[in-house]
Amino acid sequence: MAQLLSNQTCKSCDNNFAGYYCNVCGEKVLLPTDRSFKKLLSDILIAITFADNKMVKTLWLTVVDPGFISKEFAEGKRVKYLQPLSLFFVLNLIYFLFPLIQLFSASLNTQLLSPYRDVVKETVSHKMIAMSLRDVQSFSVIYNLKSTGFAKLMVMVFVVIASLPLNIFYRDKNRYFTDHVGYLVELACFNLFVNTILLTFIVKLFGLGHYLDETALASIFLATNLYFLLRSGITFYEEDGWGIVFKSMLMILILKVALEVYRAILFFVTIWSL
Repeated sequence: MAQLLSNQTCKSCDNNFAGYYCNVCGEKVLLPTDRSFKKLLSDILIAITFADNKMVKTLWLTVVDPGFISKEFAEGKRVKYLQPLSLFFVLNLIYFLFPLIQLFSASLNTQLLSPYRDVVKETVSHKMIAMSLRDVQSFSVIYNLKSTGFAKLMVMVFVVIASLPLNIFYRDKNRYFTDHVGYLVELACFNLFVNTILLTFIVKLFGLGHYLDETALASIFLATNLYFLLRSGITFYEEDGWGIVFKSMLMILILKVALEVYRAILFFVTIWSL
């Protein structure tokens, strides 16, 4: 165990104290180890990725015990974990660096396969005429660059839309609007890590890209999101029995609708900006 420092004078407020931290302003005593190359690398890693113990612990619990982090934050137990919103933005950044799987990003090709594809086709045609473009591929490149940039900022639109029905489903569970939003942030973190980052890594590592068609993706998303909703419903909403099964299945449909609404908003925002 490190020896306790005594008779220290704070460099910031001149307070005399014992230990490693000033009991008045919180300034830390600068040690030789704080100036080491190893400490520098550690600080850089944490600054870029927030990859400290809190992040690892929060991400691990999000995967193995869905709903637990949301419950802890809703009950005011927050010191031991990374803010889910901070975790969300870190995973969001990693996801958009390698957007192999279209989830929260949506290329023009994805939009052209959407339920509102007729509107997309007509809108794109008008926009191409206005921009004096005849080649769809050229327009697609311009559109995708813009869309990816907006998608990074607009994912929270999906979170808020998908959280709205929860206020009705669980109105008797003593949960507030922000609790439901926080719960959906945890679900978004789960999807970003499991269904995009981890899945992309597995596909690349084992060369499974040719197996990953729309049917396979839909099956994976259905299974993983049902797992999250069932487990988290028991933990966060303290619901069990057929009630949680019914609400989880209904939430799957709501997530699909919320995703399509989010993508439609993303499309029109992108088109408007061109």
